[in-house]
Order: sequence, then structure tokens, then C-alpha cells
Amino acid sequence: MTNDPNRIKAVENMFEIVENVGKLDGCGVRELANHMDLPKSTAHVYLKTLEDAGYAVKRNGEYQLSLRFLNVGGQIRHNNSLYQVGRNEIDDLARTTGEVATIGCEERGYRVMLYRTEPTGAIFNNAPTGEYTRMHWTALGKAILSQKSDREITDIADRHGLPRATEHTIVDRDTLLGEIETIRSQGYAVENEERVKGVKSIAVLIESDGETPDAAISVAGPKHEYTPERIQEELLPALQNTANVVELKTKHY
Repeated sequence: MTNDPNRIKAVENMFEIVENVGKLDGCGVRELANHMDLPKSTAHVYLKTLEDAGYAVKRNGEYQLSLRFLNVGGQIRHNNSLYQVGRNEIDDLARTTGEVATIGCEERGYRVMLYRTEPTGAIFNNAPTGEYTRMHWTALGKAILSQKSDREITDIADRHGLPRATEHTIVDRDTLLGEIETIRSQGYAVENEERVKGVKSIAVLIESDGETPDAAISVAGPKHEYTPERIQEELLPALQNTANVVELKTKHY
């Protein structure tokens, strides 16, 4: 519990409730209370408050987060210049490569997916737009880290840790720093089953204009289709061309 007079504990508790209701994909009062080790009365008060404010709905005895959150998130994304200038280019990238294409940025040491598109026939990927993930799990996140200093990367690793997603995830700070140095020298990042088994991803940085968050774009697909030849001859040129267009449009947005 924080004693900082500039923080409101009840608000912190409410956001924790929201996150857990989302993780549980809906829950009853007892389920939430058990999950968070709360008194049932406390869980009920928070859930009822969310419902009365319009941010939760109750169906068949379970509380679920309402679509009002989508309205708030949609407004935030709509006002984001990277999303505005990048979404059409990401659509074109997906059509050109036949792969899942994404654009994402960094916020508070996490990678945030701003937009993702999937062409017909691409691998199934149910990660939602707006998803927060660890930076070291993805090519997109590692590309963004490559723009930061080693001190900044170390601070992020110390603050959030380097948890494992698969057996291939980098979980050692020095190994991560070595990987980032390789990314800086070769100009692109590779995710090789580090978050999802069987999936490989390539990402390149979008050069920051100093006013927008650090960002990158990526394509992802089945590992066996991402041969060194295809990466160098097809995927990297397409990614770099898209990044250049997004950078130019961002400067004139």
C-alpha cells in the first residue's frame, strides 16, 4: 500500500479490479473476491460502481467490462498520429507480403500494438489491438529498444523484469543487450519463437521525429517460411520502404 499523498488508493484499486475482470473475461462477485483475495462486500462495491458508471455490464450473474472502454480506447487511438498515417501503409505491407503486419509503439516500458492487419491466408493471430506486451518478447519491441541507450534498456529490464514467454525467450539482461547491439548494426530485429512457438517476426524501426513515441513496424508468419533469403530479398525491402513512407508522412502530419 502506498503512502504517497499524491496517489489515491481507491483509484488504484479500481484499475486493478478492471484489469482482473478483463483477465477473467467476466466474473461473479465471489470469483473476483477469491481471485484477488478481497472481501466479497468490497468486490461487490467496486463491481457495482463500475456497472453504475457504465463501464461494466451484468449478464447471467457475471460482470463484464463494457464496450465503453472501446469508445475511450478508440478515441485515444484515433488521435494518435502514428495510427493515422500508418494504418493504410500497414494494410499495403500485409497485402504485399501476404503476412500479418503491425505497427506499434512504446509506452512506459511496454510495447503497445497500435494497429494490426491480417491478409487472407495469413497465420491466425488473436492478439487484440492495444495489447501491451513485454518489449523483449517481440521483434517490434526489440526494434524499439534499439533506439534507446543501454542505460534506458537496463532500467526497463530492472523495472519490469525479463519473464519468459517460451523456451526461446531472452531472459538475461546481458544477452538482451547483445541482441540489441546486433539489431543496431544490422538495421532490423528478429523474433524467433520468443513469444509464440512456430512464429517468426521481422521488424524495423520508425525513426522518431522527437514528438511521437518510439515506434516500429513488423511482419510475422510461420517460422519455416521466413528463410534468410526471403527475409533479405522480400521482407526487409518491403518493411524498410513502408517505414520510410510512414516517417515522411509523420513529419508532415
